[in-house]
Amino acid sequence: MDSALSTVGLPVALGVIMFGLGLSLTVADFARVRRSPRAVTVALLCQLVLLPVVCFGLVLALDLSPLLAVGMMLLAASPGGSTANLFSHLFHGDVALNITLTAINSIVAIVSLPIVTNLAMAYFDLGDEVSLQYRKVVEVFAVVLVPVALGMLVRAKRPDFADRMDKPVRIGSAFLLFVIIAGIVADQRENVADYAASVGLAVTLFCVASLLVGYVVPKWAGVTDRQAVACSFEIGVHNATLAIYVAVEVLDSVELSVPAAVYGLVMFVVAAAWGVVLTRWVLPRAQEGALPSQHA
Repeated sequence: MDSALSTVGLPVALGVIMFGLGLSLTVADFARVRRSPRAVTVALLCQLVLLPVVCFGLVLALDLSPLLAVGMMLLAASPGGSTANLFSHLFHGDVALNITLTAINSIVAIVSLPIVTNLAMAYFDLGDEVSLQYRKVVEVFAVVLVPVALGMLVRAKRPDFADRMDKPVRIGSAFLLFVIIAGIVADQRENVADYAASVGLAVTLFCVASLLVGYVVPKWAGVTDRQAVACSFEIGVHNATLAIYVAVEVLDSVELSVPAAVYGLVMFVVAAAWGVVLTRWVLPRAQEGALPSQHA
């Protein structure tokens, strides 16, 4: 990848995205877990335990190459992002729960992301090729969390400004993600067709599975419909920019970033389609009693 894009573009994009996330957060969001303990606990278990298992099964079943397989696991270990909040808002989820889950996930990922990724690299015998050291991960999340803290500070001091900037920052974040993906495609242009053929199915299936797990498991656990929708998008919409940043800047491998780059394109289509399915068929049937609706 072009050095300017990787050394300047990626950190800037990640900083803008995380600053935008901070603009939507308050200290109360971290404390809200006490109001919805069941939904938060189930969602975190799905995110931290179930999804890596599902992803691991997919990469084995589809026989991906070691680098692409580890890239998939890195994506699975990445927390949800601010885009999940947007989808939840559009399709009638509990956005406050999304914000709480995003805040907690961003902190927990400091530990969970290197554990999952290092285990994957050990399994696929990539220890001599790439290495995810905990010190580097802490540095990365310092870069991630500082913009979040700044965004939260701005919201605390200037809530009106934070509200006005919400939409422009979201649009800017989507544009920057597009530029990053375009840069990866340009860098890997000789292999784009092969990558699309080899990882496209895996990424699509993983995205669908994530969204379904995020809805079905919390519903089984007895959360409300709106909470289940929020959990679905929080678990199903990952922070692709963070996965790309770790792959390129920390692990120094553009190929490892390919699954996250492909996911960054596929996710918008799949998540939007799932939102339509939820609002037109699943939720109306639940409200009519065809699907039992339990409330926590």
